[in-house]
Amino acid sequence: MKKIILLFVLSIQFQSLYAQGESLTENSETSFWKKGGTFTFLLNQSTFENWVAGGVSSVSGTLGINYDINYLNGDWSWDNKIIASFGITKIKDQDTQKSDDRLEWNSVLGKKASGNWYYSGFINFKTQFTDDLDSDTEGPTKFLSPGYLQIGPGMLWKKNDNLKVNIAPVSSKLIVVDKNLTLPNAAYFGVEEGKSTRFEFGASVGAYYKFDLMKNISMENILNLYSNYLEDPQNIDLDYTMNLVMSINKYISTTLAYQTIYDDNAFEGLQTRQVFGLGVNYNF
Repeated sequence: MKKIILLFVLSIQFQSLYAQGESLTENSETSFWKKGGTFTFLLNQSTFENWVAGGVSSVSGTLGINYDINYLNGDWSWDNKIIASFGITKIKDQDTQKSDDRLEWNSVLGKKASGNWYYSGFINFKTQFTDDLDSDTEGPTKFLSPGYLQIGPGMLWKKNDNLKVNIAPVSSKLIVVDKNLTLPNAAYFGVEEGKSTRFEFGASVGAYYKFDLMKNISMENILNLYSNYLEDPQNIDLDYTMNLVMSINKYISTTLAYQTIYDDNAFEGLQTRQVFGLGVNYNF
């Protein structure tokens, strides 16, 4: 619950900062900053009482922020995306469980080379807010355990804010965990038992594409690929997210979020996550 309150407070702070930015823009002839995002609240609820066909009462809710801060001035481009979401599910007679938990910041700085190409440098950071909620013991994950940090130079191909690809053939990746957690096996997200960090060196590709399928229906695609030169480079880490938003009006929409991850250091197989519901949106 504290994490949900924190996420809500952060959303209010983003709105305040945006309002200040709008005020500054009105006092200047030209603004090189383009800022905007969406605050989303999804709620799903079902209730059964003496229902012969069967069913279990449940309620779930998800708070999310998807915010972009982009800068363009002459030959310089700087794109930032912040994604934060947290959701819980409560099924009757069961402990409360997480249904979503994500915090990610992606930043790419570019200096124009030629045409749509830029010399670039990127930073990607991602983790989650909290550990599992369904027991009194610590779960396999918590804030900054694991935490992922990638950084490196490369080349950015950018047609516009909605279509861009960053290629970094020489990049570093740091994985951070709490070494005091009980490990499920000899390695914990690739980190050796008894240690708290793992360093990788390899190639990274990040792609972003957002477009309108039709009026009031938009699809956002975020893809990240990584190959570790130092160990099993053929095992490419995959992280793909699709956000489909079907707007009913300015404040109400149906949202489908789908994410799939392949990282053999965490799990030898595909991880998938899907969140669907009727939500309240606030653009800021």
